Amino acid sequence: MPLSPASTEWQTRVIDSLRSARPTLWAGRSDAEHSSQVIDAAQVQQAVERFERFAPLLARLFPELQVAGGRIESALQPVPQMQRSLQLPEQMGRLWLKADHSLPVAGSIKARGGVHEVLEYAERIALQHGLLADGDYRKLASDAARAVFARYQVAVGSTGNLGLSIGVMASALGFKAVVHMSADAKDWKKQRLRARGVQVVEHAGDYAQAVAAGRALADQDPHCHFVDDEHSLSLLLGYAAAAPYLAAQLARNRLVVDESHPLFVYLPCGVGGAPGGVALGLQQAFGPHAHCFFAEPVQSPCFMVEMLSGAAALPGLGAHPSVYDLGLDNRTEADGLAVPQASQLAADVVRGFLGGVFTVEDETLFRHLALLQGSEGLQIEPSAAAGFGGPHALLDSAAGQDYLKRQKLQAHMANATHIVWTTGGLFVPDEEYARFLARGRDLLR
Repeated sequence: MPLSPASTEWQTRVIDSLRSARPTLWAGRSDAEHSSQVIDAAQVQQAVERFERFAPLLARLFPELQVAGGRIESALQPVPQMQRSLQLPEQMGRLWLKADHSLPVAGSIKARGGVHEVLEYAERIALQHGLLADGDYRKLASDAARAVFARYQVAVGSTGNLGLSIGVMASALGFKAVVHMSADAKDWKKQRLRARGVQVVEHAGDYAQAVAAGRALADQDPHCHFVDDEHSLSLLLGYAAAAPYLAAQLARNRLVVDESHPLFVYLPCGVGGAPGGVALGLQQAFGPHAHCFFAEPVQSPCFMVEMLSGAAALPGLGAHPSVYDLGLDNRTEADGLAVPQASQLAADVVRGFLGGVFTVEDETLFRHLALLQGSEGLQIEPSAAAGFGGPHALLDSAAGQDYLKRQKLQAHMANATHIVWTTGGLFVPDEEYARFLARGRDLLR
């Protein structure tokens, strides 16, 4: 008799695979699992409406948003050449790409959650100071508004991309902006922030230590708002607001999502807020017909570990484990995914409906980065390539086949839509990307 994915023995096997840093798929969504953190559709709709209210202001602050009317969105595009390069059979569905690697303003998916939280904070202060008496949000770009915002500080801990989104948005409004960056953050991201007038505080430790240090300093200043990637509902709702737009894109492309037309979405995962928010929004939009899978580096599988610890009390793992507890080093070229512990908020939100989590080796990230450039001419950063391992992790593994069987999907795979969510890369310097590409091409030989 095959082992149940909820059984301790099955999960122990997964843990053993993680300890060995082998590519692994954990497939979830059993009837026994339920989300302990419930966020209703009205909360997500409030985030959608906030983006709409601020759109005229964003178009004024960022010229690159004028064509889109101040909306920060990305294309949904078919990638048939990449599908062939990945040797994904057409009878398993069609491959699409959600191009958040090209999101304006911040150049990554973090533009969604990060910008939303800064806007929510700015809105609260503006209302307190009577800056929105006539409802014209464009006035928040005025000297009077900037003088008010200058009394306040926005801070965040980040490996890079979240810091870019927070720093750029906060400084554009006139806030004092401080980004606490971990040792694995890329130098070019620090330089880009400093060029925007953002204070960058460098820490010798990892992501969790940078966040903890930033949080401690912010607690000492009543005029400082700390954007806490581990616990922020505002961030998560900003990511969830992507789902209604994606639903409209699917409809425009005549892509049906229902029981016989499943949707599979593969999302790179660091602390879990961004993929958790997107998964929440898609679950609200499509219910059980949306199957979200998170992608993590083999040395940084914090979300998979969190899912396993939540499902059963496994030997050697506490209530909120770290990848270090498995003997892993949390070192990866995917800087945005180098996180030792998952967000408890994100884990609690998605626990009942998450399709699963899979891990990929760094070499695979670079190979897929090079394949995407060669097949579709698209440039992304290594962490953004993590999702491309998803279809084969699902289709070619025993755990994946068990998931398809349990969800009664095997007969419908020819009608499936697979979306890889590429999360960053727009602002990667040319010389940096050239190194990424050369490494990927070498690995393909």
